[in-house]
Amino acid sequence: MDKLYVNGPILTMEREKPEQALLVCGGRIEAVGSRAQVEERCRPHTQTVDLEGRALLPAFIDPHSHLTAVAATLRYVSLEGARSFDDIVARLTRFRQERNVSPDQWLIGFGYDHNQLREKRHPDRRVLDRAAEDGPVLISHASGHMGVVSTQGLVRLGLAADTPDPEGGRLGRGEDGSLDGYLEETAFISASANMPPPRQEESDRLLEEAQRLYLRHGITTVQDGLTKEEEWTLLSSAAQRAKLLVDTVCYPAMKECAHLVTEHPEYQSYSGRLRIGGYKIILDGSPQGRTAWLSQPYEGEQDGYRGYPALTDAEAEGYIRRAVEEGAQLLAHCNGDAAAEQLIGLMEKAVAGGMTPRRPVMIHAQTVRRDQLSRMAALQMIPSFFIAHIHYWGDIHVKNLGLERAGRISPARSAGEAGLRYTFHQDSPVVPPDMPLTLSCAVNRRTASGRLLGQEEQITPYEALRAVTINAAYQYFEEKEKGSLAPGKRADLVILDRDPLSVPAEELDRLKILETIKDGETVYQA
Repeated sequence: MDKLYVNGPILTMEREKPEQALLVCGGRIEAVGSRAQVEERCRPHTQTVDLEGRALLPAFIDPHSHLTAVAATLRYVSLEGARSFDDIVARLTRFRQERNVSPDQWLIGFGYDHNQLREKRHPDRRVLDRAAEDGPVLISHASGHMGVVSTQGLVRLGLAADTPDPEGGRLGRGEDGSLDGYLEETAFISASANMPPPRQEESDRLLEEAQRLYLRHGITTVQDGLTKEEEWTLLSSAAQRAKLLVDTVCYPAMKECAHLVTEHPEYQSYSGRLRIGGYKIILDGSPQGRTAWLSQPYEGEQDGYRGYPALTDAEAEGYIRRAVEEGAQLLAHCNGDAAAEQLIGLMEKAVAGGMTPRRPVMIHAQTVRRDQLSRMAALQMIPSFFIAHIHYWGDIHVKNLGLERAGRISPARSAGEAGLRYTFHQDSPVVPPDMPLTLSCAVNRRTASGRLLGQEEQITPYEALRAVTINAAYQYFEEKEKGSLAPGKRADLVILDRDPLSVPAEELDRLKILETIKDGETVYQA
């Protein structure tokens, strides 16, 4: 049914000034402008939707997260907000008893943050043994870059004291050299890959639940940002059975599953709401876990520890050259400025050799330096900032990086001044896909404790909104279809309870998503 939206600010993202009316016909935007102009285009059967002062704008676009991982974590014990080892043990124990997890099954928890624990360190295998002494336990850090397994978990994974640290990762060890259960970077990623998958019926249910989570947050285009065989099977099966509710763009892990790109040319454009966007590589770890690769040492490190790379220059160059030669977009995880330098330098080398990158994306870009931003602009590189770090880990960054460096994390204003089209993401399931909180972080730059972190990098609400609408559409090469409200574009819309351009800045994180509309049809309503 044709719908005419009136009586509320209509934020087109084409210009800052709101419009008065918008007409949707057949899942597309037919007209936008003054009410008188748009009403002239209406037909007798057009339904009028009274916004009653609420704001209408383009649906949000997720520039980077992990849809299948969000679905997977819905099976796990939530450790978000845990405040002590005892709290972690209590949650795991309660979940095991309530779900009747047998001793031979993995008990899995997700989302603890050692920075928030009373003990101010990671738990070890002996802590997890208290929750399930006879069974394997694995818990994942909120960053997804590290975790801990129990004593039986180490046995199941075949890890012992004489097991060497893997390349780009680390196994935690006690003073006697025995494994303490802590796994970092590639060691943890490898362990996670060995977790048993859910049954098909459960996978379908969890995937639908995960998609509805995004829709509740006003997001209609979602990313699966590190797709491997298992994730591809789940997504492609859902696409073939018309089970995808959101447009899903996946990026196969180049190190393990590059073949998915070349073997499935039918997904170079959307098929069943799924398409392959390009490749994903990981160049370092996380700053809150002190594994991001920095050019200068972390605070308090007497031996000059700066984190470490995930790939050698030769490995990274091989992946970059392949992506550019194939004309494929490349997403590269870079938290530290040394990792950013590796990516920028190798991209510059490719360009000097006559190659043309296709809108490469630096994912996270937490500590990218201002001197690096202009070089990124010359490469048409897009920084996708995990700007919600300011709220969740801003105070930890001050501790790990010092106030000056911490104040420069996610330098959105500097990026804009350098001519870069930046985007914002939440890296879900690391944090929920909460766009109002993300907008607030970009505009206010307040940590969880209320500290103002990098005032000179604050941006306006309009600039922040563009980062999760039209700029995000540009990142996906979909700016002609999505991201703004213009005639001919898809009617992917969101209705908020208030106008984000007129509410007090300190209230941005309290905006409520009232309705999400996909291709003209309501898919979520509060």
